[in-house]
Amino acid sequence: MIKMAVYGKGGIGKSTTVSNLSVAFARRGMTVMQIGCDPKADSTICLHGGKPIATVLDLLRQKNKQVSLEEMVTRGYAGVLCVEAGGPTPGTGCAGRGIIAALEALTEKKAFEVYHPDIVIYDVLGDVVCGGFAMPIREGFAKKVFVITSGENMAIHAAANIAAAVEHFADRGYAELGGIILNRRNVAREEEKVEELAQDVHSRIVGRLPFSELVQQADEQEKTVLELFPDSDMAREYEKLAQQVLTAVSQKGGNQP
Repeated sequence: MIKMAVYGKGGIGKSTTVSNLSVAFARRGMTVMQIGCDPKADSTICLHGGKPIATVLDLLRQKNKQVSLEEMVTRGYAGVLCVEAGGPTPGTGCAGRGIIAALEALTEKKAFEVYHPDIVIYDVLGDVVCGGFAMPIREGFAKKVFVITSGENMAIHAAANIAAAVEHFADRGYAELGGIILNRRNVAREEEKVEELAQDVHSRIVGRLPFSELVQQADEQEKTVLELFPDSDMAREYEKLAQQVLTAVSQKGGNQP
């Protein structure tokens, strides 16, 4: 089983990228589980045509230990197994608590043994890497971490912080950095700045996504590009990225060869 986490600054296109990757993996015949670890609980929404699914935290509030695994896991487009951790009511608790509760509940219900996923993708907000947000790395749920960034300064700053956190936990035998995914926004010196970031964190750019209006169009219709525009150049870019990620997962470490 491949276990990976994808981190990135809020608004960088992380969930859009992850959802398209999930479909690309599923179309390869893989059983895919996507676990949204953002309190907004919208990681998998494009896999359900815009319809939100019940979050693990909400289910636990309503039913406590009586919640079933089938209630926590919902099949989305292309058969992707979807989970949303959820979060507290704004201002009432720690946002990372939903991630901790969700992963503990999935483990208790033996989700991975029941569904036998070939690949599990944790979609994690990367503005902060502490508490629950670090759990996929810290507790060994993920073995590889990929960081999505553009050439925008705040996105690069967040990516560097994420890479530093991964390096810290890697010393303890947990997840390691698989590489950087460049999601282009067509800002000045974008390629150069992200190359510099990769060098600074002793990693590499494993994939480069072009800026495409089709991505925004698909997001507006709350679908993936691979569902809405399956024959487009952008769909092929996501398919290519899926192969690049699989290649990176099979390699030891995130350092440049």
